[in-house]
Amino acid sequence: MTDRYDVSDLREGQFEPGSNGQVLRNKLGITSVDEMNAAEASALATATEEFVHRFDAQHRFTVDDIQNMHRRWLGGIYDWAGDFRQVNLGKGGFQFASAHLIPKLMADFEYGALRVHTPCKAVEVPTVAAALAETHVELVLIHPFREGNGRISRLLCVLMALQAGLPFLDFSAMAGDRKPEYLNAVQKGLDRDYTKMTSFFIEIIRATTSA
Repeated sequence: MTDRYDVSDLREGQFEPGSNGQVLRNKLGITSVDEMNAAEASALATATEEFVHRFDAQHRFTVDDIQNMHRRWLGGIYDWAGDFRQVNLGKGGFQFASAHLIPKLMADFEYGALRVHTPCKAVEVPTVAAALAETHVELVLIHPFREGNGRISRLLCVLMALQAGLPFLDFSAMAGDRKPEYLNAVQKGLDRDYTKMTSFFIEIIRATTSA
């Protein structure tokens, strides 16, 4: 559903007919936002369970992993699942990486954050939080897919946290009234400043482990 985005390149027909421009063109013919949200959430729950068993504590994540995770999650819904987007996307006046730059940026991401921080073996909470913060911010800024970037980024952080011996993370601290604060923390990453996002992840880890 790209009502959350400003799409600047409309060469690809991306909306499902009959959805009033609210739902991306999909394999299921879904035209309702609520129905699509439910379909994506159900598919994500199923895929997450699979990934938890597939990736062990010694696994170093790659770009192929991320594309395959996205494809496994949304492949039954969208034809383009797992493929890098071909449209430019922005949100709230903020532009994500230009589509033509994504292959190089993702390669840099693999040889940067993914190689440095996975497998995630950190023990101290601030160290784990810093690793999750950099990985999360960089992937969100690239925004490699047409849909599901935030969720795939959070999923990657869940899998990394499990590698570090933590339970499933609760991301509620990033939602609701604090969403603008979260988006500001993402934008700080343009200057490779991950301090605000690290604080978010420290809060998330502590809330998760104390629940």
